[in-house]
Amino acid sequence: MDLESIPGVGEKTARALSDLDDPEQALRAGDVATIATAPGISQGRAARIARGAIRDEHDDPGGFLATSRAREIYREVLGLLKDRTVTNYAAARLETIYPSPCRSRIEEVREFACDALERDPDPDVLEALDGVEPLRESGDVRVRERCLATMDAERYSEAREAIPELSVEVVEDAQGLAELARGYSTVIALDESFTGVTIDGDVQVRPDALETPAEVVPERPLAFFARNRNRLRAAIAVHRVADLETDCDLDALEDGLSRLEDDGTVAGDEELDRLTTAVDDLDVAAGAAESVANDHLREAIREEDVTIEGADLLSLVERGAGVDSLLSRELADEYAAAVEAAREHLIDALDLDTGEAEIARRAFSDEPTFPVERDEDAVSRLREELTAAKERRAGRLKRDLAADLADQRADARDLVHAALELDVELAIARFADEFECELPTFVWDAAETAGTATGFTIEGGCSPLLPEPLEEIDPVDYEVSGVALLSGVNSGGKTSLLDLVASVVVLAHMGLPVPAEDAELRRFDDLHYHAKTQGTLDAGAFESTVREFADLAQGGEGSLVLVDELESITEPGASAKIIAGILEALAENDATAVFVSHLADEIREMANYEVTVDGIEAVGLVEGELEVNRSPVKDHLARSTPELIVEKLATEAGTDAGEATRTNGGEPAADAQAEPLFYDRLLEKFD
Repeated sequence: MDLESIPGVGEKTARALSDLDDPEQALRAGDVATIATAPGISQGRAARIARGAIRDEHDDPGGFLATSRAREIYREVLGLLKDRTVTNYAAARLETIYPSPCRSRIEEVREFACDALERDPDPDVLEALDGVEPLRESGDVRVRERCLATMDAERYSEAREAIPELSVEVVEDAQGLAELARGYSTVIALDESFTGVTIDGDVQVRPDALETPAEVVPERPLAFFARNRNRLRAAIAVHRVADLETDCDLDALEDGLSRLEDDGTVAGDEELDRLTTAVDDLDVAAGAAESVANDHLREAIREEDVTIEGADLLSLVERGAGVDSLLSRELADEYAAAVEAAREHLIDALDLDTGEAEIARRAFSDEPTFPVERDEDAVSRLREELTAAKERRAGRLKRDLAADLADQRADARDLVHAALELDVELAIARFADEFECELPTFVWDAAETAGTATGFTIEGGCSPLLPEPLEEIDPVDYEVSGVALLSGVNSGGKTSLLDLVASVVVLAHMGLPVPAEDAELRRFDDLHYHAKTQGTLDAGAFESTVREFADLAQGGEGSLVLVDELESITEPGASAKIIAGILEALAENDATAVFVSHLADEIREMANYEVTVDGIEAVGLVEGELEVNRSPVKDHLARSTPELIVEKLATEAGTDAGEATRTNGGEPAADAQAEPLFYDRLLEKFD
């Protein structure tokens, strides 16, 4: 795939995408999360790039949504789908599903939607999804106590690229390696020629180090898993609650994550915790041990009965007069006991093992002195020993844990991706469930219809764009083949019906279920939906509108045209003539069209062919409110609201006149007869 051939992808973006492990796969799959990991690409931009790549893959010319109202319908139904997502990823991923005229793209999404409709939107699954997010890269990881060493300049470049987390040093010989060992806790020599060389310090000869980076720098995989620990745990929970299939060993991954701290260090190892605490507490513990020794010695001195009183002796000692000889001669046993108490306190406080305890004992000298002070050199040696032991332990644990987790990185990515894709599927399933949707039947080619024109058939459709609850919406049946005029009373649902048709067509061409009990439609090339204009257009706007319909009339084969009261663009008489001419051209061009108009009768008279007129019929007026059959009656010019009102007035006037006749002894009253005659005259005008 030529990345720059994708709509909206230039040279700079193509370079950013090429940094991905498999950009073509990510683009074909619409994997917004992966695309968004490319440098400088946001999740919203990733969705647009994915859409462009899908169009390129299916040779989709674009432009299916040919008018602003058609685009509004798409954004509204897309918004309903996105409202039913839990994760930001799913909302962005739905942006890659768009209405297309290409059969291959429609069928691709229909296959996905079929699987989605099998999903159960369990509240527990939705709750578990709340913590799932796309995985993040670990970012810059720097390890300063370790380095790589080589004598080869080419090997040096390879090492810097393969393991950027470690410093890479060039050495000339074993002496250079020895100098590095004095500055780093671990030196990893990459040249086989160093094998067998004995050097003080931790020097490892690893010619294969660049092929096994997780062993050399386990911080790399650990940083990735530490940064994504909560996201992975959430994905694990989703898989368990939703019972999703996965190649990932969930127990092993969960165990590995439980052994990892947020900063990438190993958790849950008692020995490492002991050593870490000992290093951190060493200075405090040594100071406390000094206090123990001095407190012990002070008490001994106070109680000691020698040549001078104990209190005077204490005063003398604290002034430093003859302390060493005095302690050695008079208080040798007490001093030894005080020092031993200090040593035991230090060993116990730091929980030192036998070898460490031996070093710790040297922190307090057997030579009498007061006050007792720790030997800083001995304490430093203890610190070095504890730190080295801690780093050795931590290094081994990191390598072991990294070895357990490194091989699970790909499975972990798949685990999270599957959970995020489940959210997309569940959004479709929830939308279909809440609006009682079904996958429509497509008539792909004219040959499939055995020569008959096919537009669309909707049975039991309910517009998802209406603000009322679904149970309060009257289901609508409507079928159109070719071009039709739709008549009906005001507030009878004509515009809502156009919105329903547009929603069904848009969702069907997205490859998704539609809000109807059953629907069949042809594959349309584009959708032209012209909403009702507000007021008469000026000359320039009128000319622009006519030009638009001229282009459509010339190249509108395979188009669906929905127009709401086009007569409002100019004077009623001229509008009827213009609409009649547009309908003639569309009919000749094999387009499918529905024109809502209050001038249906006038348009029919002016057209040079028999125009189909369908009507949303009002049953009548009930307590001043229209009672309407929302499903259009085929080949029927619906009565207008004024006609129904006049008919109601005529009926009521006739009833009143009859009552007046009866109360007048059977003789009709002149004024009672006049009113029904007036209403009857008005009714005749509607015939």
